[in-house]
Amino acid sequence: MRVDGQDVAVSGSLLQPLTRRTNDILRLALAGVFLVVIVTSSLITRYEWEALERSISEIVGVLSPTQSNTVYLIYGVAILALPFVILIGLIVSRQWKLLGAYAAAGLIAILSLSITGNGIAAPRWHFDLTERLDTVLSQFLDDPRWIAMLAAVLTVSGPWLPARWRHWWWALLLAFVPIHLVVSAVVPARSLLGLAVGWFVGALVVLVVGTPALEVPLDGAVRAMARRGFQVRALKVVRPAGQGPLMLDATERTSDDAEPGTAIVELYGPHQRGGGFLRQFWSKLRLRDSETAPIQTSMRRAVEHRALMALAVGDLGMANTSPIAVATLDRGWTVYAHKPACGTPLDDCADAIPVARVWDSLAVLHSQQISHGDLRGKAITVVDGTPLFGGFAHAEYGASDAHLHTDIAQLLMTTTDLYGAPKAVAAAITVFGFEPVLAASRRLTKTAVPKRVRMSVRDAGTVMPTVRDEVKRQTGADQIKTTTITRFTRNQLIQMVLLVALVYVAYPFISSVPVFFSELRSANWWWALAGLAVSALKYLGAAAALWACADRLVSFRDLTIMQVANTFAATTTPAGVGGLALSTRFLQKGGLGALRATTAVALQQSVQVITHITLLIFFSAAVGVSADLSRFVPSATVLYLIAGAALGAVGIFLFVPKLRRWLATAVRPRVKEVANDLIALAREPRRLAVIVLGCATTTLGGALALWASIEAFGGDASFVTVTIVTMIGGTLASAAPTPGGVGAVEAALIGGLAAFGVPAAVAVPAVLLYRILTCWLPVFLGWPIMRWLTRKDMI
Repeated sequence: MRVDGQDVAVSGSLLQPLTRRTNDILRLALAGVFLVVIVTSSLITRYEWEALERSISEIVGVLSPTQSNTVYLIYGVAILALPFVILIGLIVSRQWKLLGAYAAAGLIAILSLSITGNGIAAPRWHFDLTERLDTVLSQFLDDPRWIAMLAAVLTVSGPWLPARWRHWWWALLLAFVPIHLVVSAVVPARSLLGLAVGWFVGALVVLVVGTPALEVPLDGAVRAMARRGFQVRALKVVRPAGQGPLMLDATERTSDDAEPGTAIVELYGPHQRGGGFLRQFWSKLRLRDSETAPIQTSMRRAVEHRALMALAVGDLGMANTSPIAVATLDRGWTVYAHKPACGTPLDDCADAIPVARVWDSLAVLHSQQISHGDLRGKAITVVDGTPLFGGFAHAEYGASDAHLHTDIAQLLMTTTDLYGAPKAVAAAITVFGFEPVLAASRRLTKTAVPKRVRMSVRDAGTVMPTVRDEVKRQTGADQIKTTTITRFTRNQLIQMVLLVALVYVAYPFISSVPVFFSELRSANWWWALAGLAVSALKYLGAAAALWACADRLVSFRDLTIMQVANTFAATTTPAGVGGLALSTRFLQKGGLGALRATTAVALQQSVQVITHITLLIFFSAAVGVSADLSRFVPSATVLYLIAGAALGAVGIFLFVPKLRRWLATAVRPRVKEVANDLIALAREPRRLAVIVLGCATTTLGGALALWASIEAFGGDASFVTVTIVTMIGGTLASAAPTPGGVGAVEAALIGGLAAFGVPAAVAVPAVLLYRILTCWLPVFLGWPIMRWLTRKDMI
C-alpha cells in the first residue's frame, strides 16, 4: 500500500468473516422472507389481492387510454435503459472489481427464473420496432426475468455508488406497481416474483463479495497516526474485524540506527456500535441509575471515552498504555491507535508480586474517583513491581460509590483466584477498610459482577461464596445480604408473570359466573360449606407427604401454609411447574441443600403418581362394569398415534448423540436417585405410611369436595363414582396446555359425571362450585400468602 509517497507493507487478511457481516446477513434474511411472502400470497391469496388491486385502480385510474399509453411508453423506455445506466455509472466511478459481481447477479437472477420442467427456457427479448413500440417494451416491463435482473444489479451496485443515485433507481424500479395500477389495473404477479428473486440473489452476491463498508481505510489510519508523529512502516493483521475491532500491529518508520517503535491499531467498522448500544440500553433499563454510565450512542464517542480515560489514568502513573491517535475515517470507520501494554500480566507474575501492591494501585485510582470497571487479570500488568491498568473501555471519571464498590468486588474475585481468599480479603481490608469491603462483598452476584470478569476466573460459582464467607470471617459480620442493583427483582418478575397468567386462565371462568350465580339460589349451602372443609384435606395431605419426604426437617405448619401458595403457582403455570419450583425453593430456604430439596419433591411426586394409579385401579374395580367408561378411553387410532410418537421420541433420543449424552448425564442419575430413595423408603414403614397416606388424602380430598358439591345441587352420585370421575378427569386434563388445566378440567369432569348418569343441570354448577372451592379460592388466597412467605424469606 502506498500512502503519500511512502510504501506501507500490509500483511494478513483484512476481510471480515462471513458470519460477522451482520448487515449483509440481515439483508439476505429480509429478502428471503419477502420471497416467501410473495410466493405464499401468489399461491393462496392471489384472487383477493387482484380484487383489491382492481378496487384501488378504480380510484387512481383517472388517465385516459391515450395518457395511459404515453405513461406506459415512457416508463418502459426508462426500465429498458436502467441496467445500462447502472453499468455506465459503475464504469464512470471506476468500480472495476464490481463488474464481475454485477454480471454474476444479473445472470443468476435471469437463470433462476428461466428454469422450467423441460430445462432452461431462454428469454425471447427482441428489439424489432416494426411492431408497436408498447408491444416491444412490454416484453421487458412485464417479464419477471428483466425485473429480477434489475433488482439484483441494483442490490449489488447500490452500496458502492452515491446514495442519491441508489434511491432514484430503486424508486424507478418499484414504480412499476403504481404504473400498473394506473395502466392495467392489476400488478403482474410474475413481476413481483421477479422483484423478490432479484433482491434475494443480489443480497446473496453482496454477502459473498462484500460491501464498501468492508473495505478498510488503512490509508486514513496511517495518515491519522502520521499527524501524531508516528510514521507507519508496516502493518500486520492480528485479528480480523468481528465481534471486536480489526486489530493490527504497526511498526514505526525510523532511521536505520534507531529502534523502531510499535503500536496497536484498532479499527472499528461503521456498524459495530449496534450491539454495544443495545447492551448499554438494556443495562440502563434493567439496572438502577447509580449502577450505569451515560449511554455512548456512537462508536467515536466510545473510542474517545476510552482514550481520555487512558490519559487520565496515565497522569496518575497507573496506565500501562498511552493513546497515539483517535480519528474518524472514510465509510464510517473509527481508528484508535495506542502503545502496546507494557509490563508482565499479573496472571504470569502473581507469585513475585504481593497482593497488597495490587490493592494499593486500585486505591490510587479510587483516590481520584476513577473506577476501572474491568479488573480482570489480563487487564493488569506489572512494571518494576508496580501493578498498572489497561483497557479503560468501562472506566469512569467521577465514579459513584456503586462503581467503586463494584471495582473492589471484581478485584476480590481476581486476586482470590490468584492468591487465595484469605490473602485477598486481608489486603483489601488493609487498604480500604472494613466498611467498603463489606459493601463490595454484597455485590458478589451474577448480576453485579459482569460476565467478562466471572469468565476470567477459574470457577466463579465457587469463588463468590468463598469470598463472602472470608469477608464474614475477617469482618465479624453475621450475614452478608446481597445488594439489589436492578430496578426489578427476579421475584417481582415471577409474580408479574403469574398475575398475567392468572388473568389469562381466569377469563373463561369469569364469562360463566353469571349463569353459575343464578344456579346458586337452589344450592344447599351446608353441603357447600362441607365441601370447603374437606377440600382443606388436599393441603394437609400434600404437606404431610412432602414433610415426610424431607425427613421432617422443615416446619409442618409453614409447609401447610405454603401449599395454598403452591396452588396459586401451579395454577398460573403450564403443567404445574410453578408449584414444583415453589416447593423446591421452600425446602431450600428451610435448610435443605438444592439437591436434597429437588430429590424430596421428586420423591413426593413419584409416590403421588403411584398412589394415584393404585387408587384408580381400586375404585375402577369397585365400580365394575355398571357405567359407560368408553368416553374416557381414546380410540385405537389415537392410541396407535401416541405409541408411534413415543417410539419415535425414544428412537431420536437413542440415535442423537447429544440427546443420548443428556439422558446419560442428566436424566439417568436423577431417575436412579429417585429409585434408590423409593427403595430406601420401603425399608421405613412408618415414614412410607405417612407419605402414602398424605398422597391418598390429597386425591381423596378433591373427590370429597366434588361429591359435596354434587350433593349441594341435589345430585345423587356415589362417592366411589365421583372418585373415579375426579381421578380420570384430572389425569386427562393434566395433559392440557392451559395453566391449571382451566377449561380442560371442567370439560373432563362434566363429561365424566354425564357418563355416570348425572344430569347436566346438576353436573355443570357442581363442577363450577368444586373448582371455586379447590382452585379459585386457594388461588386468590395464594397470592398474598406467597407475598407473605417472600417477606419472611421462606421462598
